[in-house]
Amino acid sequence: MKSQKPVTVLDFQRMKREQRKITMLTAYDATFARLLDSAGTDVLLVGDSLGMVVQGKANTLQVTVDQMIYHGAAVSSAVQRAHVTVDMPFMSYHISVEDAVRNAGRLVTEGGAHSV
Repeated sequence: MKSQKPVTVLDFQRMKREQRKITMLTAYDATFARLLDSAGTDVLLVGDSLGMVVQGKANTLQVTVDQMIYHGAAVSSAVQRAHVTVDMPFMSYHISVEDAVRNAGRLVTEGGAHSV
């Protein structure tokens, strides 16, 4: 297993400079996040694809910021090392810059995202 030090943007820059591969997989819940983190995955993506994969919808259009926060919090609470990236769902950044910043801030503060 790799180091338990959290993966940061500086680590990504170093990995790119050293031409090392960055591993990224999708997780929607704490169980899978813990498994993927313990396997050494560098980045866990909480994707708005959860609308189809978890909720059984035909597309991602109905996924809300609150749902992304819920799943982001579940994933981020389970990891020690992996960098957690949470998608901004449809229309969460289209209306205005202010809405985009507010929603991104919520994903970080409430959803535990390291990046959006």
